[in-house]
Amino acid sequence: MDSAVSMYVFYSLIYSFFCLCLVAPPTEFVSAGITIQHIFSGYLGSEDMTFIEYHIKRGAVTAIVHSFIPLGYVVGLGLFAPEVSVWELAGGWLLTACIALPLGLAACVLFWQRDGWDRHPIANQLAQLSSGRGWRDVASAINIEFRRIDKFASGSFGRRLYVTDSWILKTSTYYVYIAHQNDIHLTLDKAEEHPLSYENSVATQYLNITVRRVEPHLKNFSIRLNALEYSDLKTKLQAQVLNARNIVVRQSLSDQFLDAFHSTVGENPVFPVRSDMELEPCIGCMQKESEVKLQRQCVSEEDNQAAAGETQCVQCFCRPMWCMDCMGKWFASRQDQQHPEGWLSGKAPCPTCRAIFCMLDVCAIVRQGG
Repeated sequence: MDSAVSMYVFYSLIYSFFCLCLVAPPTEFVSAGITIQHIFSGYLGSEDMTFIEYHIKRGAVTAIVHSFIPLGYVVGLGLFAPEVSVWELAGGWLLTACIALPLGLAACVLFWQRDGWDRHPIANQLAQLSSGRGWRDVASAINIEFRRIDKFASGSFGRRLYVTDSWILKTSTYYVYIAHQNDIHLTLDKAEEHPLSYENSVATQYLNITVRRVEPHLKNFSIRLNALEYSDLKTKLQAQVLNARNIVVRQSLSDQFLDAFHSTVGENPVFPVRSDMELEPCIGCMQKESEVKLQRQCVSEEDNQAAAGETQCVQCFCRPMWCMDCMGKWFASRQDQQHPEGWLSGKAPCPTCRAIFCMLDVCAIVRQGG
């Protein structure tokens, strides 16, 4: 009897590990292609091309595969440890229930699939967002936006968050939460501090954001992401994130430096231009107007000669072509990434003419009358 119990325990542990890897595949399984999505990729199609249809099929296939887990456990236990009394119980109502579960789910999926998935829960959700146009029109609009490369993406395999210009999409094991950016309210509810991250073994902060939808029949859902991704998320959001609890969001190293860069430049002398002067768009992002001009401020010509042998700042004669953020990111990229404590006192070449400058030489452009 002791050997039978040992076999039962050993088999249960092995099967539990297998099921865990099937339900939440680790990185090694994903890289090796041992996932439901990869195995059934021929049927599911492409997520990038048909996002909605892909996840409708993925959720259905995943539910059916997972429904076989109890049956697989009972059948495997009977094959590898037939002397265990659990097998006798499985020969009756337990085995019947394990067989009925996948059959019932298969019947449910066939019902959803009738008339081109019109009855699927994701299709019903889209129908409530369609304003009478039909769920396929909304699905087509989402698919088109999802193909763009500028969308925000975060999360682990199978549980991803995507934010496009108009939509927030959160995938789960069997479902996709969908919300239009014009019809939501966002609230930063909680921050979790972890002393170690499984990704890089450093302290990590995770934020929980609740997405409240104005449609009365659609449930709210939550977003969980690394605090270092928060600023990138906000650039894609149309609605403001309400931080009623005044939660302190930990910034990334680059964000902290950009704040310090803005603060330092704000204390530097300004570069005046006429109010009627037309400034070019920033050649770094092509979204903002040029905001800074490099003017040597830190040393005089005599100091330059006295400090011969050292890399000194020189006058830059380029016209204004960069915004504040792009210039700050360029400056940070030219510093020693292993020693961020020296970034503020560092130097960098002008991104256009390679003239050496420091942060004291970055002057904000100010328009003046006349």
